[in-house]
Amino acid sequence: MKKVLIAFCCMFFVLAMGVGAVGFTYLNNNNVAVEALTTSQNKQVQTKLKNWGYYKGAVDGIYGPKTKEAVKYFQRKNGLVVDGIVGKKTAAAMGISLTTSGGTTNVGQSSSDLNLLAKCVHAEARGESYIGQVAVAAVILNRVRSASFPNSIAGVIYQPWAFTCVNDGQINLAANQTAIKAAQDALNGWDPTYGALYYYNPRTATSSWIYSRKTTVTIGQHVFAI
Repeated sequence: MKKVLIAFCCMFFVLAMGVGAVGFTYLNNNNVAVEALTTSQNKQVQTKLKNWGYYKGAVDGIYGPKTKEAVKYFQRKNGLVVDGIVGKKTAAAMGISLTTSGGTTNVGQSSSDLNLLAKCVHAEARGESYIGQVAVAAVILNRVRSASFPNSIAGVIYQPWAFTCVNDGQINLAANQTAIKAAQDALNGWDPTYGALYYYNPRTATSSWIYSRKTTVTIGQHVFAI
């Protein structure tokens, strides 16, 4: 009877450790405690990785081996620590917030992402119509989803020579409410550019290459292209 009890206790301990990998705190490769993701956050991770071509499994909210390998693939491509764990840096690169407020998990674009996107819209298109400002935000988000560009809003905006406002410092201007609303509308899925990855002003564009891109729409002074 004593041996059976000991065996049962050992089995319970093993099972408890297994559950801990899914729902409690564990250590990454740097021995830093990391909270396990919620089901909703796991789905967010899987959806983003699937859209970017890193993951081909089901969006089921289960952080299994396929999801972990997809996260490692993403980490390798983006110069992150390759541990298969969606910690703060990996989540930030994906544009996912791990913070919680009032017991509710905030999944999706963080407030810092919204602010940076709005600042870029303000700096690049504050003289354009509202739809023109949404369009600029949409181009940035389309790049985030494209395998040809960095996989985060910050990565896209600060990619070398990608945006004039970064080069001339106007990215540091505070965004107005119109730009913030335009950025939020783009984050909510409004894309008046029909999937464009580029935009330019034909009056000031100096690159002949940009004219080789297929135009999707012209809004105000900007031509949008893929």
